[in-house]
Amino acid sequence: MPGVEFNCLPTIVGSMPHTDPDVACAHITHYLKDIPAWPQLPKRAFLENMYVQYSQGFPGVVVDEAEKKIYVNRQQDLTSSLEKFYSAFLDNKADEFAVSADYAAGLHRFLALDNLAPKVVKGHVTGPVTWGLTVVDEDGKGILYDDTLGDAVPKLLRLKAAWQERELKQICRRTIIFVDEPYMSAFGSVGMMLSREKVVSLLNEVFGGIEGLKGVHCCGNTDWSVILESDADIISFDAYNYAQSLSLYPDAVKKFLDRGGTVAWGIVPNEEEGIRKESAASLKDRLEEAMAPFTRKGVPFRQLIAQGLATPSCGLASLATEEAAVRAMELLVELSALIKTKYG
Repeated sequence: MPGVEFNCLPTIVGSMPHTDPDVACAHITHYLKDIPAWPQLPKRAFLENMYVQYSQGFPGVVVDEAEKKIYVNRQQDLTSSLEKFYSAFLDNKADEFAVSADYAAGLHRFLALDNLAPKVVKGHVTGPVTWGLTVVDEDGKGILYDDTLGDAVPKLLRLKAAWQERELKQICRRTIIFVDEPYMSAFGSVGMMLSREKVVSLLNEVFGGIEGLKGVHCCGNTDWSVILESDADIISFDAYNYAQSLSLYPDAVKKFLDRGGTVAWGIVPNEEEGIRKESAASLKDRLEEAMAPFTRKGVPFRQLIAQGLATPSCGLASLATEEAAVRAMELLVELSALIKTKYG
């Protein structure tokens, strides 16, 4: 099956350093006309932290804004809240798991825009591995390891993804929903006691709520063969700092591309020094270097370009200034245009 030919169009991972959702949305829609993404704004409020943002509706969850903590209180009786949760899940009542405006001001501002005509629109949720191992119980144990609550984690995120996708379809019928899994960089370490089968199962359960294209983003070193086993249509990685991390799996990547998959090349740095020193031309050279190991293994270069997206290496919220984020998007657009000019 031929892949969706994005031809290295630009988009972003999601987070921005802004605190004003109007300004963040204005920058995104100015630069990313073809594939805009709603901005996650963790500097605006603790509620927009990627672990807190999708927590509404989870049984027993406690969000302490003053202490900047999120955890699940297992000492209370969760029977009735779990029953309510599973009843809503079985009835696919995604509306009951909407992300409210105080948890995602950028999303709600984005949804209110009426001047967009994108080719695709992109959203994102925190992945089940990352969410379930970062959100802990009162003893500090990741709730994914809890027999009862662990089963609810992917179901919550599946409902969040389904609700979000339905809302984004008001802007464009073609959607991409990314599942962000930074914790997958710890896969295989003593700090992560999950099998590859369990990871694939968790991802696929969340994907089950997504009708459009499904992506996974991981910004560190990980075992990409695990993620490539899932039902993901797009994999997104930090090609600026960790280009070799994906090149270790050329056969799995080739199989993924041949079934129509897309690689989002995170080739624009998300730190100030890199943004200052790089140009579109230097990033094009770096991207071609990152692609070279695959062409040596028989993947046509034109296929890598055609079935590619261009993105920053990770979210832009870590940047100190809004100006740096704008420059990162400028580089992204310039790079994409350069690729189009050179390769058509």
